[in-house]
Formats: sequence, structure tokens, C-alpha cells
Amino acid sequence: MAARVDASGVAVELPRPPRRIVSLVPSTTEILCALGLGEALVGVTVYCVEPRDVVRGKTRIGGEKNPDLEKIRALEPDLVIANIEENIRDDIDRLRAWSIPVWVTYPRTVAEGLQLIGELGELTGSPVRAAELLRDIEPLHERVRMATARRPPVAVFYPIWRGPYMTINGDTYIHDMLKVCGARNIFADRPERYPTVTLDEVAARRPDVILLPDEPFRFRRAHLADFAKYTDVPAVRDGRIHLVDGKPFSWHGPRIAEALRRLPGLIDPAATAS
Repeated sequence: MAARVDASGVAVELPRPPRRIVSLVPSTTEILCALGLGEALVGVTVYCVEPRDVVRGKTRIGGEKNPDLEKIRALEPDLVIANIEENIRDDIDRLRAWSIPVWVTYPRTVAEGLQLIGELGELTGSPVRAAELLRDIEPLHERVRMATARRPPVAVFYPIWRGPYMTINGDTYIHDMLKVCGARNIFADRPERYPTVTLDEVAARRPDVILLPDEPFRFRRAHLADFAKYTDVPAVRDGRIHLVDGKPFSWHGPRIAEALRRLPGLIDPAATAS
């Protein structure tokens, strides 16, 4: 197979399609399984939970930030798939020093998430299955994007952490997913990718919708009380604070289809997506 350059700028050349793959990112694990590579997947992180019937029997190699590199080495992978943001560069460098091929990804938009499906399909010798997945999702992406472009965006607050509250700026995958689905991220202008904010700052930006995901911080019903005193904020006044599954907002790959079908209507009830 010809050498390809990954998101870290490193050329990766595989002599044949990989037969023993370790995934260091939960969403990548789901993509690989959607590509029909469940049998080739020999190692996953403790956070790789989907698809449950496939990952249940896989070797767990630790977390994204603290993988057991010796355990990965013992699995004798012919490919490890990592991510610039989720994984640590020193770990990737060490695996490469052991002559283990590592492919690094870094999608920051929905379009790049779709490209990743094709990229992994080519890398793993599964281009036909990748094309089948994209045949369904790419037209849906375009329809949703065109439909939301015709409506005023809805101001949305999307925190990723509590104690302190943290959110996302405009240079993140979650931001782009929100934008595609009709939202205006109220902290898109912040210079930090994951800025810390106060609830007074949130209130000052008057979100129409507040989305409380269950990952990475697990927001629960009790946390709705945090916003109770801000009765003049449209999202609070109108009862538009939603507890949501975080995966459609942040997982790349086939999960994009679920996001494109569900999220526009959550953000703007008047929106429809086929």
C-alpha cells in the first residue's frame, strides 16, 4: 500500500491491510466496527463502549491519556489509530519507536468527520464499505446544512464540564456540529478551545437553548438547578434546558447520521431533517 500522511504530518506505509488493530479513541472504534473490522480489532480503551456486542470481548489497554503501552506492544498490532487531541504525543512517539505503525487523526468539522470514514476505509482495505456509509450520510449532511442556512441560528450554550463550567470555542468539532444543525455557539469567539466560564457570563449572552450532555462530564437533572435563578435568560424562561446524549455532538463517523437527523429539531423545533 502506498504511504499516506496522517494528521500529525507523518507518512504511514502499510505493506498490507492491517489484521491486528488497536484503537485509542472510542469514536474510531465505532467507525472501525462499522467498516466491518470488528474481528481485526484486538485492543481498545476502557472508554470504548460501542458497539457493545463487539467491544465486550476486546483487550482493554487503559484510557486515552494513560494507555498501557507495553500491553499494546504485546498485542503485536500492525496498526494503532490515535487522535491528536485525545492521546498524548509521547505515547504515540514511543509506539512508533517500537516500529508500530500509528495513524493519527484530527477531524474538527463534520465534513472532516465524514472524510475520516473514507480515510480509514482506504487505510484498512475497506473502501467499499466506507463508500456505502458515506453514500447515506453525505447527502443528509448537505440537506441539513442547506436547510439550516435558510433559518436564523439559535443561540446555544453547550458546556462540557462543571466545577468549574467549561465550554467549547469555534475551533472544535462540537462547535461545527452545532453550527451545521442550526445553532450559534455563544462562546465561539473565545480564544481558548475549551474556555472556563461563569454562569453570569452565560446569562449575559442570553442563550435560547442550553444543552447539558452526559460526557465528558455527566450532567444530570440535579444540575438544572444551577440555572434556576437566571429567569430572564430565554432558555430558562422557556424551559429549553435539555439533558442530552453527548455522543452525537462529539463522536465522528457513523454517529454523524444520528446527529444530523435528531439535533436540528432539538435546537429549533421548527426544523425538520429527513
